[in-house]
Amino acid sequence: MSPAQRRWAFLREGVGILLVAVLVSLLVKTFLVQPFFIPSGSMEPTLHGCPGCLGDRVLVDKLTTPTRGVHRGDVVVFHDSAGWLAHPETTTSLMSRANEALAFIGLASSSSESDLVKRVIGVGGDTVEGRDGKVYVNGTQLKEPYVFPGDRPTESIFKVTVPAGRLWVMGDHRSDSSDSRFHMDSPGKGSVAVKDVVGRALVIVWPLARVGPLS
Repeated sequence: MSPAQRRWAFLREGVGILLVAVLVSLLVKTFLVQPFFIPSGSMEPTLHGCPGCLGDRVLVDKLTTPTRGVHRGDVVVFHDSAGWLAHPETTTSLMSRANEALAFIGLASSSSESDLVKRVIGVGGDTVEGRDGKVYVNGTQLKEPYVFPGDRPTESIFKVTVPAGRLWVMGDHRSDSSDSRFHMDSPGKGSVAVKDVVGRALVIVWPLARVGPLS
């Protein structure tokens, strides 16, 4: 084999390995797990994303949701199909486009403006109530040790029965979370469709000082 043929064979082998790696990563991201970047402080202190903090990167289990369902207490990522966020102008920098391309195939954390992360407080059929600074589900007061220190579980007064196939979600940083409480005038009356759930956040993978599973 000539030197030119060896170089061509090496190049073909390298391209083949790269394509297989991309395909495997895309399949894993589509069906099993996907990394996400936490861009805000609405889930403090469970997940860091506040100004000045190193935003957490989490792995989201995309298999559990369709096979076992969503449960109270789960921290979930879901599509913002109801338009809760006011989306800023999309950046078109080369770095941003490269990151989104890598995120698409599962090789980087997604920072999509169309995804949100919150904790599930109520599922279909539950009656969720906020009164006297506390949250009740089906008449029982929730014990919420994950709520941001200094915050009350809720300052809002509300009572809602969650429709079937939908979820009532709230951020752990209750004073800094635009969650179900503040969208009760929307078509879903503040609830999120189960079908919009991407998956359950399993583990923090970055920064290294915070690596560990989410309870």
